[in-house]
Amino acid sequence: MKMPQHGRAWDEVRADMIARGGGDAAWRDGRTAVYVFNAGEDISRIQHEAYGLYMAENGLGPLAFPSLAQMEKDVIAMGLDLLHGPDGATGTMTSGGTDSITMAMKTARDHARANGRPREGTNIVLPQSAHLAFDKAAHLMDIEVRRVPLKTDGSYEADPAAMGEAVDAATIMMVGSAPNFPHGIIDPIEALGEVAAGRNVWLHVDACVGGYFAPFARMNGVPVPPFDFEVEQVHSMSADLHKYGYCAKGASTVLFRSEELYQYMPFDMAGWSGAPMKTPTLAGTRPGGAISAAWAVMNTLGIDGYRAKQGLVCQTRERIEAGVKRLGFNVLGNPLLGLVAFRHPDHHAFALYGEIYRRGWFTSVTKEPPSLHLMLSPKHADVVDAYLADLEAGLAAVAGGVDGPKVDARYS
Repeated sequence: MKMPQHGRAWDEVRADMIARGGGDAAWRDGRTAVYVFNAGEDISRIQHEAYGLYMAENGLGPLAFPSLAQMEKDVIAMGLDLLHGPDGATGTMTSGGTDSITMAMKTARDHARANGRPREGTNIVLPQSAHLAFDKAAHLMDIEVRRVPLKTDGSYEADPAAMGEAVDAATIMMVGSAPNFPHGIIDPIEALGEVAAGRNVWLHVDACVGGYFAPFARMNGVPVPPFDFEVEQVHSMSADLHKYGYCAKGASTVLFRSEELYQYMPFDMAGWSGAPMKTPTLAGTRPGGAISAAWAVMNTLGIDGYRAKQGLVCQTRERIEAGVKRLGFNVLGNPLLGLVAFRHPDHHAFALYGEIYRRGWFTSVTKEPPSLHLMLSPKHADVVDAYLADLEAGLAAVAGGVDGPKVDARYS
């Protein structure tokens, strides 16, 4: 496409944009269970309006836009309050989970260097189920990644003892997930904390999925184990607002137990021809709309609103679990929040996924073990029965036709 010589009318351009989206995943009607967190039209409207109010403002300039800077401080304060941040805890907003994880790793690396850890051979230790954003960040910073197999008891949890054995003098960080993305399982953060404390290693909790879900699930009576700054060895956390915080993309938070730790994150430079500049995250310019929309959604929903949304998601996951078990599937581990993965002992997940996709559902799969994967939103409460009916039809189609390979015996 070339830029047109003469611009077109907005009505025409808008109609073109809407038409182009006609082939996208049908998330508005609940037939998508990944990428989008659909909390309803009321929340969507708040996102749009609040984003637009500060769309031109730039998070790079807190002196120019003190209102935006205060909204960011408020968002961080609300997050820390939910996640048991102690006195002196702090953090900042980022563009997403990968950004938050990258900045946490950069901070841990620089903290380790300042405290005598070797600069060469730096590594992080994490479970096999940890998000690949850690690998991306490690690639950028030339850090070795040591992935450790999960427990062999069928829990799909990190193995603290095995992770401890992988730690050495050059380890700058251990990682636990709350929950992990592939299986929706919260790692044993307390046990990881004990290992990290014994080896004097930074512990990061990746709560990109659960940070703004688990506290409300716990309020609703879900037996969520300690996973946040309540565990004393947790140095930092990543928690996405644009996931189960139901805020506009891209909005995440990276949080630290203390200002002393946080000081290793910002980039501060005066040695060039321009004005001195200090930026807290990888980005320079930061969209004001993402900050203002997060502030607006959090203040509009409040604790009661989030409890209602997250309670509905947990109820939906329970309905899904009961339905797939009735169809002969096995749910992986014991998911507590909005993620669930399940596999069939006789039919390969990827073949089943093909049938579900052909029936208009855009969901996901997990590779280890091969499983179907759902990341549920409040909207999915309306479509559970339709999904299960299509899953049953897809299962019948696979069973009666050409099937993919059976699940590897290691996962049976």
